[in-house]
Amino acid sequence: MFKKIFATGLLAALALFAVPTAAQAADYGDGGPGTDNGDSAVVVAGQPVSFSLGGFLPGEPTTASAPDAVTLGALKVVQTASRPAGAAGTVTYTASATQPGSYTITVASATNVGVFTLVVVPADSAAGNGSGSNGALPNTGLETPMLIVWGASGALILGLALVFVLNVVRRNKKTV
Repeated sequence: MFKKIFATGLLAALALFAVPTAAQAADYGDGGPGTDNGDSAVVVAGQPVSFSLGGFLPGEPTTASAPDAVTLGALKVVQTASRPAGAAGTVTYTASATQPGSYTITVASATNVGVFTLVVVPADSAAGNGSGSNGALPNTGLETPMLIVWGASGALILGLALVFVLNVVRRNKKTV
């Protein structure tokens, strides 16, 4: 009977530490989309954002295309909008969208193609794309430090070993 309980407890302990949880295994990056790439932005629904793309020839005409849900400047863009590149070879557009989602805006010319990603979050998540004040994703994994977890596991295993040894010693005394 004791061997069955011991084996069951040992298997439960092994299963607890051998199988990682999904939240610990996932790679969330450093804050979600738009936080580490200069060619993207995370904005609240309805908030305009200006973006510049470079690599164009000075004065070269550029054509921007965006999905129907995105507004470039003051005009609703269905197909395309045009603007010449500046003296430094950059072109600047202002984009906004009222529906949450991820939108790709493409700016093309005869010599270059630039892509800008606009990520729109609902207005109630104004702190960023997570629940923290810094916009980071919420912690869904184990919050207890691993030293405490391993220490408690070691104490449990030592306690089980002590019970086993005391049981063996008690049985040996009865037979002598």
